[in-house]
Amino acid sequence: MTTIRTLAAACAVSMLSLGLAMAQTPAQTPAPAPAAGGAAKDKSMETSAPKAEKAYEPVSGQAGKDVVWVPTDLTLVNAMLDMAKATPEDYVIDLGSGDGRTVITAAKRGIKALGIEYNPDLVALSKRNAEREGAGDKATFKQADIFETDFSQATVLTLFLLPELNLRLRPTILDMKPGTRVVSNTFTMENWQADQTIEVSDGCASYCRAYKWIVPAKVGGSWKMPNGELKLEQTFQMLSGTLTTGTKQAKIEEAKMTGTQIEFTADGRRYTGKVEDGRMTGTTEVDGKSQDWSATRAGG
Repeated sequence: MTTIRTLAAACAVSMLSLGLAMAQTPAQTPAPAPAAGGAAKDKSMETSAPKAEKAYEPVSGQAGKDVVWVPTDLTLVNAMLDMAKATPEDYVIDLGSGDGRTVITAAKRGIKALGIEYNPDLVALSKRNAEREGAGDKATFKQADIFETDFSQATVLTLFLLPELNLRLRPTILDMKPGTRVVSNTFTMENWQADQTIEVSDGCASYCRAYKWIVPAKVGGSWKMPNGELKLEQTFQMLSGTLTTGTKQAKIEEAKMTGTQIEFTADGRRYTGKVEDGRMTGTTEVDGKSQDWSATRAGG
């Protein structure tokens, strides 16, 4: 499979070859003088109708600021939005939005969406595409650098960037509101394991895998409980630690965050709950009966 890096290299070679070819084109031979007795035309007086400017057409593999442009197959675009469970209640932001297809597809589902794209020609093309598709009321586009733009208001973030760019964005993404869904075409977030992975086979020719992460609430540290203490260590959405009740300490297992939702097992009991404003509240099963539990961040 041709990689994005290979496409970038091929594009650069093609552009270089074109520049050389233009530089080596010989000067045009002057037109012959008019025949004797003929009236010579003054070329400076000639006028001609201006040529219509050709509409901008991007080429898959063309060079960009940080990556080459390769459009996401529309089949995968739809699968990514389904994967994110995007609804009209969401705000989708697409980083490196290219020709606008992800934003327009979301808008046609009734979802407010914004595309951030560095190439002004692609931005202009996206706006034309949105108008043509009747999505102009929901789809907007901004010419900007994704590394210098605030996208914290997104509830769904989509991207098709190289792994090293995902890693540059990762600290910013982890500071987004817990519960934000992040969906990436093909490329991962390194050791931040995806919460879900899909691969589309029908109707997708290349780059047909997508990963989803849900931004986890930050819960690492000590939490006071009415009858004990919960100590948590956090690596992205995965948790470890101990639960102390009275004089008994139990290791927590099968523990993770899903946005603001916490779940873990300790001393044979399954705990589920929600984290909000420095407080955890939830339920656990005791002797077959549901029992409430709560915890407050120590020092909070």
